[in-house]
Amino acid sequence: MNQQASSIHFNWEDPLQLEDQLSEEEQMIRETANRYCQEQLMPRILQANRSERFDREIMREMGGLGLLGCTIEGYDCAGLNYVSYGLIAREVERVDSGYRSAMSVQSSLVMFPIHAYGTELQRQRYLPKLASGELVGCFGLTEPDHGSDPGSMRTRARKCAGGYRLNGAKMWITNSPIADLFVVWAKDDDGVIRGFLLERGMTGLSTPRIEGKFSLRASVTGEIVMDEVFVPDENLLPNVQGLKGPFGCLNRARFGISWGVLGAAEDCWHRARSYTLERMQFGRPLAATQLIQKKLAD
Repeated sequence: MNQQASSIHFNWEDPLQLEDQLSEEEQMIRETANRYCQEQLMPRILQANRSERFDREIMREMGGLGLLGCTIEGYDCAGLNYVSYGLIAREVERVDSGYRSAMSVQSSLVMFPIHAYGTELQRQRYLPKLASGELVGCFGLTEPDHGSDPGSMRTRARKCAGGYRLNGAKMWITNSPIADLFVVWAKDDDGVIRGFLLERGMTGLSTPRIEGKFSLRASVTGEIVMDEVFVPDENLLPNVQGLKGPFGCLNRARFGISWGVLGAAEDCWHRARSYTLERMQFGRPLAATQLIQKKLAD
């Protein structure tokens, strides 16, 4: 029994043995994402967190590596599987949750609904530029008065000649102050929730920045304020109605969030282990004490 126990190898860096379950392609994708995140994102994160600023160039860098909208087939997207998307999110959030949030919004909350609910013309017009990071998008669902209750939204899309007039406000919107494209959900004249594509520069559209955040300081957050914004008919997402539209987007985003949390937790654990091995107290490293060992093991 002791001989059997001694032959068991525990890899503390990969306790779930995830690496053994990945295909060769998935391993290459993880390594590419890890190298970019550690070499390009990690050196920026301290200053980004202190100054509460997001470098828009990061979106172009991610786009150049095929990390944006990576599960979409065609339209200059990588066409990867969802495991690969999860691995990318894990590596990005190993550096910072704000960076992963910006990536998730672009991929799952902007590119996905255009691909799934939009017209072919909308896909061709927007997806290649979103995939490259040339365009930055955001997703407008949450409102100041209703938070996580989208069924009670007050934003309205009133039908008019040639399109719709949108009035209302969205709150806590990642990327909105720097966004070029806005996926906004509003109720039409019949009270049905519909998706609309708004563009920077439309009359009556503004995006006040929210500052002084406690967390996610390396991503940019703001509002979407709409005052009689005219949106042409061709900017309506025609292939979905009701809450299943935004909820379909959120389900994709949550997949990346769950993988991202894994990366954040791993980084915290690795840093704690490294510190306790280096920190000397009473003539020995902290890691030599039983209480520290128990905390790390748990």
